[in-house]
Amino acid sequence: MSTTVGFVFTRPGFLSLLQDGGRRGVMHMGLATGGAMDRHAWAWANRLLGNSWGTPALEITFGGIEFQSELDTQIAITGAEVQCTVNGQPRPLWTTLAVHAGDTVTLSAPRTGIRSYLAVRGGFRVPPGLGGSCATFTREGTGGLHRDGRPLQAGDRLPCPPSLEPVPVRKVPQPWQPDYRAPLELAVIPCAQVERFPADTLVRFFASEYTLTPQTDRMGARLKGPALDVLGKTLISEGTSLGAIQVPADGQPIVLLNDRQTIGGYPKLGAVTPRSLDALAQRPPGTAIRFRATTLHEAQLEERQFLRFFAEQV
Repeated sequence: MSTTVGFVFTRPGFLSLLQDGGRRGVMHMGLATGGAMDRHAWAWANRLLGNSWGTPALEITFGGIEFQSELDTQIAITGAEVQCTVNGQPRPLWTTLAVHAGDTVTLSAPRTGIRSYLAVRGGFRVPPGLGGSCATFTREGTGGLHRDGRPLQAGDRLPCPPSLEPVPVRKVPQPWQPDYRAPLELAVIPCAQVERFPADTLVRFFASEYTLTPQTDRMGARLKGPALDVLGKTLISEGTSLGAIQVPADGQPIVLLNDRQTIGGYPKLGAVTPRSLDALAQRPPGTAIRFRATTLHEAQLEERQFLRFFAEQV
C-alpha cells in the first residue's frame, strides 16, 4: 500500500498543468521554457504559504476542478476570480486556507480572469526533470506529474509533504489583487527589428486597439487589428524571447509566450515586458488591447523589484 498522500482529483478541469518558474538552459536543444503564465499570481500563491521561489503550483485554466485532501495542510488559491468552496462552504481567494484530511475542495468556472493557481504548503512533491523544472509542456511531452506532459487527469494524486508546521494566516492586500476587468494596456520595449517597421506603422501600432483572438494559447497571443507593414517579410531564423511581438506576412501581430517555438524568422517589433505578460495571461479572447512604449531600463527596474519581493523573501 502506498504511503504517498496528497490531493486526489475527481474533476481535473479543462486544462490543469503543474508549473513552476520554467526550465532554464534548454532552448539550445529546441525546448521551450514553459512555466507559469501569470507569474504574479503564481508567486503570491507560494508566498502566502512560505514556499521558496520556484515551488511548483497547479495552473488551472477555466476552473472547474474538484479534489479531496488526504492530509491536514494549507493551501492558497490566487489568480482568476473563481468561487472556492471547502465541503460546500465558500472560502476566500488570495489568502492562506487550512484543509483537513477528507475535505473536498472545488473551484468554479471563473467570473473574471482565466487562470487560477493552487499552491500547497511545502509545494507539490514532484521530481524535477529537464532544466531542473517540472513545468508541464504538453506539445513536447515533458514535465508534469508523470513527466510525460499530460495535463492533470481524473483520479490523479498530487503528492503533498505531510506533517509540516503551519504558517500564519496571510492575505494579499486588496490593492495588490489585480482587476482582470480593467482596460488592458501592455508595455512594449521597441527593439529587435524595429527598424523594419516604417514610422507611420509604429505610430499606428501604438495608437490602435487590437483584439485577442480565440487562436491564443500558451504558445502565443494572436491579435486582430490594423495590419502592420514590414520592410522585408522574413529573416534568417533566430532565437525567440518571451514576449517578443512577431509580425507574419498578414501583418497581424503575435505575442510569443511561455510555450513558444525556440526560433523564428518573422520580424519582431519589440517585446512585451514580463509584468505586462502577467495581465495578458488572464484575459479571454475578445479582450481589447492597447500598447505603450517603455524602455529597457524601466522594465528591468520593474522586474528587479518583483524578484526582490518574491524571490529574496518568504
